[in-house]
Amino acid sequence: MRGLHGVRAMNETIPIPIDMDALRREVEFINHELLELLGRRARLVSEIQTIKTREGIPTFLPEREHQMLVELVARNRGPFPDETIRRLFKEIFRASVELMESQSCRTLKISRASRAADLQIRVRGAVIGGSEPMLIAGPCSVESEQQMEAVARFLSANGVRFMRGGAFKPRSSPYSFQGLGREGLLLLEQAARRHNLVTVTEVMDTRTVELVSEHADVLQIGSRSMYNYDLLREVGRCRKPVLLKRGLSATVDELLWSAEYIVSEGNVNVILCERGIRTYETQTRNTLDISAVPLLRQKSFLPVIVDVSHAAGRKDILAPLGRAALAAGASGLMVEAHPCPHLARSDSEQQLDLQELAQFMAQCNLRPARDSAALMFQTDRPADPTTVRAIGG
Repeated sequence: MRGLHGVRAMNETIPIPIDMDALRREVEFINHELLELLGRRARLVSEIQTIKTREGIPTFLPEREHQMLVELVARNRGPFPDETIRRLFKEIFRASVELMESQSCRTLKISRASRAADLQIRVRGAVIGGSEPMLIAGPCSVESEQQMEAVARFLSANGVRFMRGGAFKPRSSPYSFQGLGREGLLLLEQAARRHNLVTVTEVMDTRTVELVSEHADVLQIGSRSMYNYDLLREVGRCRKPVLLKRGLSATVDELLWSAEYIVSEGNVNVILCERGIRTYETQTRNTLDISAVPLLRQKSFLPVIVDVSHAAGRKDILAPLGRAALAAGASGLMVEAHPCPHLARSDSEQQLDLQELAQFMAQCNLRPARDSAALMFQTDRPADPTTVRAIGG
């Protein structure tokens, strides 16, 4: 019979002395050594991350992890099987990456840790990120002089300082209306100057950054361009304020990293814009991620606004979404408005007419403290037939 601590030989059991406490003490000593080695490894990867941040190298390099795993398995002499070694070290690598990412967040130029006070951006006397919520409104696309004049006149009469309008339009179909380009920039600029408004328009290409900067006050980076790092760097060098929209499927951290690309080039005047993300829901164009607003404000000092039009893709729920965004801490809202939405050449179903815009402002408590007669006068006026013809033709 074989005993637990002995073997049978010559019909006798020879005992093997084992000091259980001594073995356990040795195991604990090894545990402490492993813990010390893990701490030493963590300090080393932190130093590596400092260099990566300075040189713009990605935190996670999968090919490097694969190479280390191959070498570790090759050196494995047991008793643990190779798969166990892979699993143990993958967990160590994962924890190391999380440590480096948290270190990166703390060292980002846009991090709340680097600046406690909220950033206020001033453009032509208007403020983004101040104590009062602001509104950016205007058509999806610049289509005619009459259209832009009608919108600009309404916004000016009702205390709205920011007018949006797309001159270069990224569209899913290559056959859809792509915008008027330079002509659209001029129409937007001219209408804004006549009414002392700040212009916001999208730039899509590094080759047009200089052109758009010459005519626009705020450069918008659309959701499709959030990962265009060359474009982010280029607008970072032009020094104009940048409105950065969250990508269709981007995480909050990915949006912050894109903003860091802009700020790292010297342009700190960045506005973060939540515009909804793509989910399984079909009732709305996108799903507005309200939680992103307080999270972004917690992580960064940059102002945060919400584009309710692109989040919803429909007009009937814009005001509740706007109120929710402001309650969550947004510095302002962005909404699409058109004198005659049914004649708009893009996104007609989500654009408000001017009377609906007035109602939206009132429902979101964005109406300025002024005589409402001017507001009603602007919204009750019939549409200018020349505007209708210009837009429709």
